[in-house]
Amino acid sequence: MIKITMQVEGMHCGMCETHVNDVVRRVNGVKKVKSSHIKGITEVVADDGADIGLIRDGIARQGYGVGEIKSEPYAKRGIFSRKG
Repeated sequence: MIKITMQVEGMHCGMCETHVNDVVRRVNGVKKVKSSHIKGITEVVADDGADIGLIRDGIARQGYGVGEIKSEPYAKRGIFSRKG
């Protein structure tokens, strides 16, 4: 699993977040998505094979700008998980 953090320009309200989240959820392999118009970011948790380009293009087709994209390994945290 990977965590993808994208800068998204043009989100001004909660409905903008909903539009972005809806389009991202349609991409195969996406497990979780959360957007913040205040921070200007969208965070996505997805399978390793998820296509970041499809996510970016889907957001752009909705009229939002996509800036810097970061990805890092994601380990689900639970009550039984260990640190380190």
